[in-house]
Amino acid sequence: MEQKIENKICQNCKKDFTIESDDFSFYEKIKVPPPTFCPECRQIRRFAWRNERSLYRRICNLCGKNIISIHHESAPFPVYCRECWYGDKWDAESYGRDYDFSKPFFEQYREFSKTVPRLALWQRNAINCDYANLVGESRNVYLSVSVVKESENIFYSKSIDKSRDIVDCLNVINGSESLYENVEGQGNYNSQYLLLCRGCLDSYYLVDCVNCSNCFLSSNLRNKKFCIRNEQYSREEYLKEFEKFNLKSRASRQILAEEFKKIKEKAIFRFANINKCVNVTGNNLLNVKNAKNCFEIYNVENAKYCYRAFDFKDCMDLDHVGKSELLYEYATGAMNDYNVKFSYSALESVRNADYTESCKDCTNILGCISLRNAENAIFNKVYSKKEFAKLREEIIRQMNDIPFKDKKGRIYKYGEFFPIELSPWAYNETLAQEFFPLSKETAEEKSYPWHESEAKKFNVTVSAEKIPDNIGEVNDGILNEVLGCAHEGKCDQQCNVAFRLTNYELLFYKKHNIPLPILCPNCRYYERYKAMPALKLWKRTCMCGLAGSPQATGQHFHGTERCEVEFDTSYSPDRPEIVYCEKCYQQEVY
Repeated sequence: MEQKIENKICQNCKKDFTIESDDFSFYEKIKVPPPTFCPECRQIRRFAWRNERSLYRRICNLCGKNIISIHHESAPFPVYCRECWYGDKWDAESYGRDYDFSKPFFEQYREFSKTVPRLALWQRNAINCDYANLVGESRNVYLSVSVVKESENIFYSKSIDKSRDIVDCLNVINGSESLYENVEGQGNYNSQYLLLCRGCLDSYYLVDCVNCSNCFLSSNLRNKKFCIRNEQYSREEYLKEFEKFNLKSRASRQILAEEFKKIKEKAIFRFANINKCVNVTGNNLLNVKNAKNCFEIYNVENAKYCYRAFDFKDCMDLDHVGKSELLYEYATGAMNDYNVKFSYSALESVRNADYTESCKDCTNILGCISLRNAENAIFNKVYSKKEFAKLREEIIRQMNDIPFKDKKGRIYKYGEFFPIELSPWAYNETLAQEFFPLSKETAEEKSYPWHESEAKKFNVTVSAEKIPDNIGEVNDGILNEVLGCAHEGKCDQQCNVAFRLTNYELLFYKKHNIPLPILCPNCRYYERYKAMPALKLWKRTCMCGLAGSPQATGQHFHGTERCEVEFDTSYSPDRPEIVYCEKCYQQEVY
């Protein structure tokens, strides 16, 4: 059978991209046209429909109580608290309207979207999570995002699955517990400052270690106990040396942080964090088969251009998705969904849907918002099954005949995700700004909306330099204080300027001998975020044998010469990590 491959020019960035034969097969299977935006521009467009960290105080437009919301009070649509939105005091079908064939689809969608109530914080089956966004099937979550799979007691963290008692962590999954400042971890316990570690316990300041316990300031260890700086100690020697580090003191921790930085610079990094995978490219993949250009996914089969997702198969171009099938150009929070396209937040059990937003338990819908337990609906108006099928086909034809044109002349026919200018949020309120940052001037030149942040005015009662150095010196009175962030709002990390401690947080710090932080939650998050490589791939050559690399003994297959193996990696050439191919990495680490 002839392989169909097509080279196209992205109508957004004007760069070349390729649509491959397998892509065309998928598009034909779900009956959509090929894209006109390149993969990166498609991802930016989806990310611009996901607000994670911009939270506002406002009132619920139904019950009137004060709430925290991802929607500013200036939003044109009503915003309901979780209890009201999920409750039965209103009916999304009452906002239904007829379709007007004289106007482009997205023009009508924009007007329709200004009328329908939205959920204040994205939450599904969440308990005691009033200050947490993007939480599903979890409890006791505070100022954290993307927390799912029955996680519990999660503070100031992101991308946490099936874990508990987690503070200031990023990308932690698979039954992890009692962790502080872990990045990209699986199944770790009672540990602090781990990067790319699995199955480690009672350990501190480790890089790429597996199945280790009671290890400190080390890298690339396997199945070790009682190691400090990669040197073996007896149990008694280890405990004696461990006491010398004085972990209760922030000043001592800052010295350790500088040493840990040097350890990371000398550690060997595998070209990609890929485990139990077949035929894949990307990074941070676990138990994945047939996936290309994917990042942060696990338990997946047949995927392309996907990020932060699990337990799905046969999908392309999606982000932040749970157990689902046949999703395309989808953003945020699917669970048990099937054949959903060009949509944001099909919360749960949505089937055969196009251009939906925040719908639940629906089948055969198009252009619907906040709809629940409905079938055969367009713009929230319900039809018979036969009427729906006929009208849907007519609308798709009309979308192609009378396409929507945004302010920069980009054309949106059927087959394109929502335009950025229709997003409920400004560009700088969304995940797009985090991964693909723009200046205000550049965003406005692209006709992307921009939110001017309001000046933060806090009565700081304890400045950063006055926060006690030693956790042993701290009493419960600190819970009544407003602490100043050391950045004082002068950074580019959405600084909160000031912050307070919670009772759980203080108990956690005391239990684990952790000195109080002097940065606000947002600034701490962005410091962790720096450890993560980009969501794109570069063609690079193995660094083994290169002058200054850890290995140059000539014991590898390439002898004393530099290894010439090439690979695709998310570690860009300008990053400091020493990156090895699979063979050289296995030779050195295992």
